[in-house]
This record gives sequence, structure tokens and C-alpha cells, in this order.
Amino acid sequence: MNFSRVKSIDAILKTAEKKSLHRTLGAFQLTLFGIGCVIGTGIFVLTAAGAQKAGPGLMLAFLIAGAICVVAALCYAEIASMLPVAGSAYTYTYTVMGELLAWTVGWALVLEYAVAASAVSVGWSGYFTGTILNDLLGIHLPAALSAGPLALGGAEGGIINLPAVIIAMLMTWLLMIGTNESARVNAILVAIKVTSLTAFIVLTLPKADAANFNPFLPAGVFGGFGSGVGAVGAAATIFFAYVGFDAVSTAAEETKNPQRNVPIGLIGSLGFCTIFYILVAAGAVGTIGGQPIMGPGGIPFPAGSEELARQCALPEFANMLVCSDEALAHVLRQIGFSQVGTMVGIAAIIALPSVILILLFGQTRIFFVMSRDGLLPEGLSKIHPKWKTPYVVTAITGGVVAFAAAFLPVGQLADIANAGTLYAFMMVAIAVMMLRKSEPNRVRSFKAPALWLVGPATIAGCIFLFLNLPFEAMIVLPAWGAIGMVIYYLYGYRTSHVGRGLVEVHEADADLPKPPVEDFI
Repeated sequence: MNFSRVKSIDAILKTAEKKSLHRTLGAFQLTLFGIGCVIGTGIFVLTAAGAQKAGPGLMLAFLIAGAICVVAALCYAEIASMLPVAGSAYTYTYTVMGELLAWTVGWALVLEYAVAASAVSVGWSGYFTGTILNDLLGIHLPAALSAGPLALGGAEGGIINLPAVIIAMLMTWLLMIGTNESARVNAILVAIKVTSLTAFIVLTLPKADAANFNPFLPAGVFGGFGSGVGAVGAAATIFFAYVGFDAVSTAAEETKNPQRNVPIGLIGSLGFCTIFYILVAAGAVGTIGGQPIMGPGGIPFPAGSEELARQCALPEFANMLVCSDEALAHVLRQIGFSQVGTMVGIAAIIALPSVILILLFGQTRIFFVMSRDGLLPEGLSKIHPKWKTPYVVTAITGGVVAFAAAFLPVGQLADIANAGTLYAFMMVAIAVMMLRKSEPNRVRSFKAPALWLVGPATIAGCIFLFLNLPFEAMIVLPAWGAIGMVIYYLYGYRTSHVGRGLVEVHEADADLPKPPVEDFI
């Protein structure tokens, strides 16, 4: 049975130590890595989608999503400190629950990173079109070239989101040729994002009006199974704003003293971002209001839907928060800080491409580990003789990312990415609890406190948010999983290194590309 195909923890640690990536990252760099990946489209763009689902209850949505991420981060921190190797949740599952479930997790992570990169590309497009083209250059790109088709929930008259395609392909090209960005550049980008959000908070909170928070929960707390509305429905979407802290664990093989620094990077970046998110939500809703546009029966129109796009085209709704493609810049313009709003838009334009790069980088790392385990063809991980990068898998991933960004709105993409992420987080929590039983004496430099509560809370929270995603997003994960199972049984099951008894070979990193993680953050 392939459930019994489990990779030995000792073998993983031994071979990773023998032939690992160069360890260069410290706790501060990892925290910046996490912040750099977490702060992106989620807060700059999904603020509008979250408000359409929950109204002022958006603040509660951030709190719910953040609380679930905190317990998940504690589980990630413990297992990442035990297994400081590449592969993230995929590798963790392989060591505890076997190859079949590990494949499903790896396949879900491929969905998470690729679709998330598409969502960030669409978010970047909204700021680029609104801030650079419309406001600074006076160029109004037609809807046919700036949004996906109407049938998929885009703007009226949309055909293709051309700016999103261009930025996705540009980041793919940079990743393929191995263009290096230094850790100093990453620190500057993080500083730009943090500074812009700080300016937003400072300018908006003093102008907040308590009346704008009433009613606080216009769609209630629970919108119902598969509805995707209400505070919990918004939390299921807003969860995307936190996606990225798990990417810190993919850098474990490239981290100095990972037993100490990985937990610091995970929990530090998550805590920092959570505080910012709640304050930003309060500033946005408090100044111009965040009430959703209601449809029949007092239920908000679905975010990114055809109906909402038509409502937002009406003059009385055009300036509402829920109708903006560049939410934070839009809020600042509405309260008289047009120049600062433009600066925030520029900050998003400058900073978001680095998030796309990180997500594409993380996705190729997952592909690499699955390929070196024999579950995917080795040809996918072929290294370019000049660029020294996995150009084949990077090109394929970039093409898929660009295609999704061309035709789907950011809200739908975020929900789809969240489905895969929630599954991976749940499996990590299960793995941590199983390791406590099967490996009670193994050294743990970080132990999740009260795992008897934290572990089940992570599992329950992930299932809870998944069931509150829109139904269309929920069915993507099992459909994607079914495709993955066909591929696994047609190829991976027969070619698996563990299945063929190649215990040492499957962990070899000889062909793994060498550019350090900080080159891409």
C-alpha cells in the first residue's frame, strides 16, 4: 500500500545535511521574507471584496482569519523546526502519513501558489490601471483589455486583463533567467509597503466616523453554507491576505539555525501583519463606509459577480469602497488625500511584483521536491545550462498563472487559492499531532503550546473556513484533486523513488538550483 510509503525523518535530515542548500537566512531576513509575501494583494485589494461580503464586519473577518492562522503558524513552527528541509507541508505529510496523502498536499500547494500568483497579478493590474494609466497619464484602458470577461465575473465589456498577463509573464521571465534581487532590495520593498500602510492608518483613523460602522454586520456572522457572505464568508476570502507565512517554511533548508529562526519568522511576520490589517480595515470603513451593495432578499451581491459589476457602474455606487479595484488608494482620494493615495497606489505597483516572484519561486520549490521524489517527471525540473534555474517548470507555471490572471477576477482567484491552502494547513496540524505520538523523544527546539487545543483548533478552523467559501471555489479543490490522483496513479505511483526503494536518491539535492532565497525576496 502506498500509504505505507513513508520517508524516514532521520534519512531526510541526514541527506539534507549532507547535500543541502546554502544556509544564509537569519531570523530578521525570514521575518522580512514573511512580511514581504504576506502583505500584498490581500490587504491592498481584497479589502473591497471583504467589505462587499461583510460590511464593517470586515474587521471581525480579519480577526477570525488571523486567529486561525495563528494556531496554524504554531503547528508550522514546531514541525518546521523539526524538519528544516524544503517541501513545506508536502514533506511534512510524507514523513508521517505516507506518499498518497503527501501527493494530495503537494498537488494542493501547486494550486495554492499558482492561483495566488494569478490573484496578485490581477491586483497589481487594478492599481496600475487606476494609478499610473488613469490618474498620472490620463490614459483610460478599455474594459476589454483591463478585465476578464463578464461571464467570469469581470467588469462590463471585459475580455482579457492585459496588464495582469504582462506582469505575470515578466515575473516568470525574471525567475527563469535568474535575475538576482538582493536582501537589501527586499528590505526596501517591505519598507515601502509598511510605510504606505502606516500612512494610510495615520490619515484615515482620525477621520473615522462611528456611524460608518453601523450596521456592523449587515449580512450577519454566517451567510450560510457555500454562500461566501457574512463575516465568516469574508474571513474565508480575507484568509488570502495571510497566505504567505507558510512560504517561510519552504526556506528552511536555506536558513541559519532553522530551529530558532523559522519559528521566529513564521510567528513574527504573522503577528505584525495581523495588527496592520485590522487597523487598515478600521481606517477604510470608518472614513468612507464599507456597507455592501445588497441584492434580492437583503443578501449582498457576490464579490466579483456580473450583478455587482453592473451596480458599480451606476453613479450612486461608483465611489463606494466595495466597487474599487484599488481600495486603499481610492479611500485616500475620497477623503482629500489624492496625492498620498497616488503614492499608495505606486507603492502597491512597486511592491506587488515581488510577491508574484516569491509565489512563483515557492511553487517551483514544491515542484522540485515532488520531482526529485520521482512523483513528477524529472524533465520538468531540468536546469538551464546558462541560467541555472528550473526553466521548464517555471515557464509552464508562468503560462498557467498568466492565463488565470487574464480571465478571472481577484476575488474568485483568492477563494480558489484559499481552498488549497486550507487543506495543506489542516494536514500540517494532523502531522504535528501524529509526530508527538510517534516521535515523542525527538528534539523539538520549538513546541506548540497546548497542542491538544492548538492542533484540533487548526483543523476545525480550516474546515470551518473552507465550508464558508463560495460553492464554486469549494468544488475546485476536489476537482483539482481528482486530476492529481489520475496523474499519480498513471505516473507517480510507478516512478516513486520511495516505492522503488531508492531511499537515499530521492533526497538528493544535486540538481536543485542554487540561487539563495533572498535573491527573490
